[in-house]
Amino acid sequence: MLEAAGLTFEAIASSVDEPQVRREIEAGGGDSSPEGIARALAAAKAVDVSRAHPDALVIGSDQVLALGSRIFEKPRDLSAARAHLMAFRGKAHVLISAVSLAQAGATVWQHAQTATLAVRSFSEAFLDRYLEAAGEDVCLSVGAYQLEGLGAQLFERIDGDYFTILGLPLIALLQKLRAREVIDT
Repeated sequence: MLEAAGLTFEAIASSVDEPQVRREIEAGGGDSSPEGIARALAAAKAVDVSRAHPDALVIGSDQVLALGSRIFEKPRDLSAARAHLMAFRGKAHVLISAVSLAQAGATVWQHAQTATLAVRSFSEAFLDRYLEAAGEDVCLSVGAYQLEGLGAQLFERIDGDYFTILGLPLIALLQKLRAREVIDT
């Protein structure tokens, strides 16, 4: 997304232990709402990388999917993806995407956006065909779908920003980068 938007950047993976961050939040170390978790993970990733590159403005992001009070993780295999999609069938879930900017080991800006996705009441035969056609790639997404592909057929309604659904509130990030004069205004 960043490249398509014309940004020049270097991708550096953080060493953040995401399950550990979640455990710390659940133990009372922060906001345990889905948005709080997304914000904490995005900030942890950005801060982690910015400590190793203190002069750089580092972008970190994360996304959390919640159905009611249940927070979902990426499915580990096609069987888990099937279970996810069956849980979503006929219901609406939310995707919360958070982005954080960090510099010199400190968060300098954060933003989160939410999109609501209503999954249609599909048949089990449709789900079987969908999983066969989409394959293991569905395990790369917390929702077991990719909206920009076959996953679009799962939905009856979507409310929210497209980029938020893809995992990054891009428009807000671009506005902030312009405000900081990092990119052309």
